[in-house]
Amino acid sequence: MSAYFKFLAHQLKGWPQQNYYLFFFSLGCQVMTLVNSPITWLSILTFIGTTLGVLCVLAINAAKSVNGVLGILSALCFIVVGFSAKNFLSIGEQIAYVITLDIPVLMSKNWNVNMVSKIRKFNAKSWIVSILFTFVVYIGSGFAIQALTNEPRPFYDAFSFAVCLTAGIICFLRYNNQYFWWLASGVAQLILWFITFRQGSATLAMFVNSAIYIANDVLAFTISPWFNEREKKRLMQEEQAYADKVEA
Repeated sequence: MSAYFKFLAHQLKGWPQQNYYLFFFSLGCQVMTLVNSPITWLSILTFIGTTLGVLCVLAINAAKSVNGVLGILSALCFIVVGFSAKNFLSIGEQIAYVITLDIPVLMSKNWNVNMVSKIRKFNAKSWIVSILFTFVVYIGSGFAIQALTNEPRPFYDAFSFAVCLTAGIICFLRYNNQYFWWLASGVAQLILWFITFRQGSATLAMFVNSAIYIANDVLAFTISPWFNEREKKRLMQEEQAYADKVEA
């Protein structure tokens, strides 16, 4: 067990510097949001969830598999927040993350070992399948949640759910094209939580969190090992040195 915790600690090191800057900027924004509103158990849970959530997406950005642990913990917080706001598909979104990404990452030794070396790119067929899958999930989930619940924003919620579900699957399959879906997801969630906040069903923290996610996606296209070959090579060397140290 101690070896596993050492592994997790190692996974929090060696990120691009911009990732750490974005995390502390996000933390400052969330602290200000927390203290400028009535402090309740829900606002505290939202603060914990958003903080862990930002760490999770930054870990994915840095191609570090600690996102599995961070993702499960943040998902538990966001499920409660989504239920209280009646954004029911946001609950499904978090469950989808746990099933398609977090648990498989924790269970897959192959994914956890030097993951950055396994990054792939879409071909034409992959693009078509992913876009069609997103559209089918969007239509199906939108009509289903509208028919089965009193969800006040069914198709805003459905679009966010469909994009996030697809992104989670693409991420686990180690395609860098996931970030086109993550960016669309960030915009969709920004709109969803802004509308939810304006309607009085959520705190501003979830809107701020979505804005940070978009900033993270922009970083991914520039300095992340998913797209930056220089950063990819640096992390591959670092991971190999760590593996050699552990074996020794």
